[in-house]
Amino acid sequence: MVSIEKVSRRPLLLLIFGGRSAEHEVSVRSAANVASAIDGGKYDLRLAGIDKKGRWVRIDDPDFFRTHTVVPYRREKELFLVPDGSRTLRSFSDHKPFCTVDIAFPLIHGSNGEDGTLQGLLQLAGIPFVGSDVLGSAVCMDKDFTKRLLRDAGIPVGRFLVFRSCDAVDKAAVRDELGYPLFVKPANLGSSVGIRRAHNEEELASAMENAFRYDTKILVEEEIQGREIECAVLGNEKPVASAPGEIIPADGFYSYEAKYINEDGARLAVPASLHEKDAGRIRSLAVRCYAVLGCAGMARVDCFLQHGGGLLVNEINTIPGFTSISMYPKLFEAAGMPVSELIDRLIRFGIERYERHEKLLRAFARRGE
Repeated sequence: MVSIEKVSRRPLLLLIFGGRSAEHEVSVRSAANVASAIDGGKYDLRLAGIDKKGRWVRIDDPDFFRTHTVVPYRREKELFLVPDGSRTLRSFSDHKPFCTVDIAFPLIHGSNGEDGTLQGLLQLAGIPFVGSDVLGSAVCMDKDFTKRLLRDAGIPVGRFLVFRSCDAVDKAAVRDELGYPLFVKPANLGSSVGIRRAHNEEELASAMENAFRYDTKILVEEEIQGREIECAVLGNEKPVASAPGEIIPADGFYSYEAKYINEDGARLAVPASLHEKDAGRIRSLAVRCYAVLGCAGMARVDCFLQHGGGLLVNEINTIPGFTSISMYPKLFEAAGMPVSELIDRLIRFGIERYERHEKLLRAFARRGE
């Protein structure tokens, strides 16, 4: 693999979206927005959709995003990737090459895409890709491990309890520890999928049952009074943070419906109306979280600014939403960086990380060799 700047042809950019996740439809919306912003003069764009059963299919319909919200399966369009170093996606039916990839842009939110599984496959196949590697993706996807690592690094997080599907739950103990209301969420999902607020034991039981439909591990968290602030981070070893933005939900909870369905479900303040000192604290905290959790390329750091001035980190998203109304691209657009330029930078960061790793030794070197 050579540097993109040294490739005589347009570098082939593979956009991967859809996936076996409850966030499948969100991923398709993100991919539509990114695809429309990519400079066709710079990149040879190819689309690979993953349907809800995990099958890869080539997308060659120019009107796909105008007519589809999910990835449809077509046997004659099914693809496969062999991790043999050729970086080539092939047709499942006749094994003919579909494309040889210079850089991949994974845009699958949630499980089997944002959690390190897809990143591991791309790494085995020798394909450079945008975003965090296996470890950074995995630890940020699991909200339990995210909070534990941040807490161990001295970064403040809200109080939480973790339960697995086999655990007996003492609801009175949960009440005594966290109080009501509280939030119940799957440990390994985003986009507010599976999250519910509970005001009593009956609602807690129902919320936990619902969350276990999406994951075998769930979190029960205290409700935090404060402003919901999000900060976009971009880069590898020397990341930069955007000005913070604020989510102002209509009913106090930024639900899936408020994010993607109900136009009046929430208001986005980009940038947030903050004192300069608070904005600086949030940006510094976001970059610190990014480093502690081993992120690369991009991430969105979500936190709460409490009424007394305290800051608590909520979660980190390594493949944040890229829809037309998503906070991550909006924050950089507000700073004067259009989506097309943001994509260029993300691609360069992916290539830089790949080239740096390629220089590492892959065999034992004796002293003096």
